[in-house]
Amino acid sequence: MLKDIVEVQHLGGYRLLLRFEDDTVGQVDVSSLVKFTGVFAPLAEVAEFANVRVNPELGTIVWPNGADLDPDVLYSFVSGQPID
Repeated sequence: MLKDIVEVQHLGGYRLLLRFEDDTVGQVDVSSLVKFTGVFAPLAEVAEFANVRVNPELGTIVWPNGADLDPDVLYSFVSGQPID
């Protein structure tokens, strides 16, 4: 599928607004996708979660501690299209 994320906006709590390279836009509540354990444990703190940014080389969202999420999973969630 490979739909890179080109923009992210923190909406509060664990919700993000994502825009993909094909201009698909939608919201995702990350707390419904991951457990805040392991590499995601620091992100349980909303202030840390809010430090999300786009890594253009990876085409996905990342946090300062190195956590990231698969853009294909996020695209599928936002668009409702199954992962190929």
